[in-house]
Amino acid sequence: MEEARQSSDVAEHTARLLDGLRAFGANYTEFTGRFAAWLGLHSTDATALVEILYAEDQGAPLSPTRLSERLSLTSGATTNLLNRLERLGHIVRTREHADRRVVTLRSSSLIEEPAREFFGPFGERLEALVAQYPPEQLEQFENFLGDLRAAMTGLLAEQAPPPR
Repeated sequence: MEEARQSSDVAEHTARLLDGLRAFGANYTEFTGRFAAWLGLHSTDATALVEILYAEDQGAPLSPTRLSERLSLTSGATTNLLNRLERLGHIVRTREHADRRVVTLRSSSLIEEPAREFFGPFGERLEALVAQYPPEQLEQFENFLGDLRAAMTGLLAEQAPPPR
């Protein structure tokens, strides 16, 4: 009896967690879409720009190949997207590595202030929310998210990607 109740509890928690993650994902997609509209960009272009900005903030700027993988785009579609963003002055392609064939994607100084202006209120709200939780609980949540990401990454690695 106890085992059945625990199994039911796990299933209920799993359902609620997935529902919350899906809802956040939908909200994040909507937020990125609003960023796109605010800048007058196609949503895929704005998503690419957000990926480039985020990677830079994390100290691991993207290559065009890595961006292509993150967005599930062909190399040709990614090149066209990057050409548009570069023409608009939102990004620059640099050659920072010893191997001059390696291209690094960087946000331009022209997009930094608009991005801060748009995403700043979310950052402030997120920091205020995080401040409400004790460090131990945040660490547990960070561990859970890391484990969840690893589980999904493992599953994706096991499955063959669809042909493009």
